[in-house]
Amino acid sequence: MAKKMKVLASTVVSASLLSTLAVGCGKEETPKTNTASNSPSSSAAPAETKYPESLTYWVSLNPNAAATMKSYGEIAAYKELEKKTGTKVTFQHPPTGQEKDQFNLMMASGQLPDVIEYGWGAAPKGADSLIKEKRILRLNELIEKNAPNLSKVLKDNPDFRKMITTDEGNIYVMPFLLGDPQLSSVNGPALRKDWLDKVGLPVPKTIADWENVLTAFRDKDPNGNGKKDEIPYLMTVMPDNEMDLNYLFVGAWGITQDFYQEGGKVKYGPLDPKFKEYLTMMAKWYKDGLIDKDYATTDGKLKDAKVTGDQLGAFSAYAGSGIGRYTTLVQPSNPKFSLVGTSYPVLKEGEKALGQYTFPFTGIGAAISATAKNPEQIIKWLDYKYGQEGHMLFNFGIENESYKLENGYPKYTDKILNNPDKLPITQAMAKYFIASWSGPIVQDKRYIEQYFTLPEQRDAQKAWMTADHSKVMPPVTLTAEESSKTASIMNDVKTYRDEMIGKFIMGAEPISNFDKFVSTMKSMGIDEAIKARQAALDRYNNRK
Repeated sequence: MAKKMKVLASTVVSASLLSTLAVGCGKEETPKTNTASNSPSSSAAPAETKYPESLTYWVSLNPNAAATMKSYGEIAAYKELEKKTGTKVTFQHPPTGQEKDQFNLMMASGQLPDVIEYGWGAAPKGADSLIKEKRILRLNELIEKNAPNLSKVLKDNPDFRKMITTDEGNIYVMPFLLGDPQLSSVNGPALRKDWLDKVGLPVPKTIADWENVLTAFRDKDPNGNGKKDEIPYLMTVMPDNEMDLNYLFVGAWGITQDFYQEGGKVKYGPLDPKFKEYLTMMAKWYKDGLIDKDYATTDGKLKDAKVTGDQLGAFSAYAGSGIGRYTTLVQPSNPKFSLVGTSYPVLKEGEKALGQYTFPFTGIGAAISATAKNPEQIIKWLDYKYGQEGHMLFNFGIENESYKLENGYPKYTDKILNNPDKLPITQAMAKYFIASWSGPIVQDKRYIEQYFTLPEQRDAQKAWMTADHSKVMPPVTLTAEESSKTASIMNDVKTYRDEMIGKFIMGAEPISNFDKFVSTMKSMGIDEAIKARQAALDRYNNRK
């Protein structure tokens, strides 16, 4: 899909700036090739554009922003937007950890702010239902008439339009969009490179290679303390985002531990006999001491302690909060500490494993409530962020303060990369712009090119991007009926699945009971859930 995406276009930005803007998807091209086709449209808000005098805006407060401020109104980009548009915004931030409950209460009450920014895939009712119930507005016509910048983005990227349009043909948000495939693959397998060198082994490629490496980490004292205290591999289990179980090793069998699609047919990985092969291997590794015995109870703080304590050899990592953060934390006391991101392991060399991939649209965006008094003006205000000025403002901040243009490339200044107040990069970014999390913008890949300051981070991402992403489920939407029918089914199935996977791996349940595991999920109604997602995928593929 990524190869089909056209880049975002501009008609009036200077040629020098156009030559290096790389916001859209597709192959990275030479400046000469890019001259006319890969920047957002210019700030298409004419001088007479009428913006709202004020509006209320409900949105979660990102932790990186919360570290230094109480409201998004303190972000430099939003301060500048107020100067440009004259619109005074009152932000409403739900208490941290209560976002979902507060959203549901707000929707039920009908007492709505003008703009609601949310991950709408988590909404109990789909967008079509919320439009019918007059909670939020259908935006198609409003965008066509009042949002020239976003309209151009969608015209140039038909796949974007397909993703943000519901099965009933409604566009319901001004979306957060990943503007380049480089932004879609940001985590994957990582190992201690210095440990690999110590045990004399190359970076592993196959499952067999990994077993050899993990065995050497267990037996050959790579941390050099004379004790057998090394933990070869920590399997990270994260609620609703089980990265390791979904991708790191099971992907070698061409399946996931959840729903995926193959040739337009929806499948559920744990039902596949190949999932039994995966579990058999993981159970063996666990028994042999290659997997952390305490993986199920290891939280973020314990993981940090194991990495910084020179105990952990391999794990799933983000390039930023994993490879970058750990390198910065550990190297001052252990200069030899080095992490390497690897391609996803395969069964046979030359194959491609499934790997982590995020679609350009994940359901995050800004909706306009049905009670808003001036939706046309609000759309124009939101559309500013998709134009050239707004794009630069919300991806890079204030020119000559948080970034400087060098040959058309917006380079972050030391206020971001070497903050005088010693703020981490992500917190320094949050003082100026929102590109490091989300919002109604097109995220620019030049943000991540600079966020990944270490060559190890950039190399890791390149390795992770080589995975097979063709089977990842696109952002389908269930109807209200499908959702109500399958929600309880999937709650039961996921609880049972996760419990049994743990038992299989830890040896509390013999692998010989795999068929019983499958039949139990079927008795819970998993086939009904597959059927619902198949219908949703068929509708998605038929969207225009």
